[in-house]
Amino acid sequence: MFGLSSSHYYYLYEGSCDMRKSFDGLCGLISSELGRNATSGEVFVFLNKRRTHMKLLHWQNGGFVLYYKRLEKGTFAAPAPGDKKQNISWTDLVLMVEGIQVQKSTQKARYRL
Repeated sequence: MFGLSSSHYYYLYEGSCDMRKSFDGLCGLISSELGRNATSGEVFVFLNKRRTHMKLLHWQNGGFVLYYKRLEKGTFAAPAPGDKKQNISWTDLVLMVEGIQVQKSTQKARYRL
């Protein structure tokens, strides 16, 4: 069952990821490169060098869930680059997966915890 929502924290790994990596390889990247715990319940997003493949790794009760999307045409447009551990929002992730690029937008201030 697809268990991701806006209540999760999402981290985009900005380096290019070898898409042959599975659960253990991605967990190694999370701990060594991002300095985070893979079993924290956060969602980690990985893109390949050409940005045509995306993997999301998420820990749910009892084990890991790996979501994988391969584009047949086009590329994923990631948010502006920064360091190798970028927190992205649910909205940014959905726009990235759906291939929507917002040229100009303004977001009204909202209360956040």
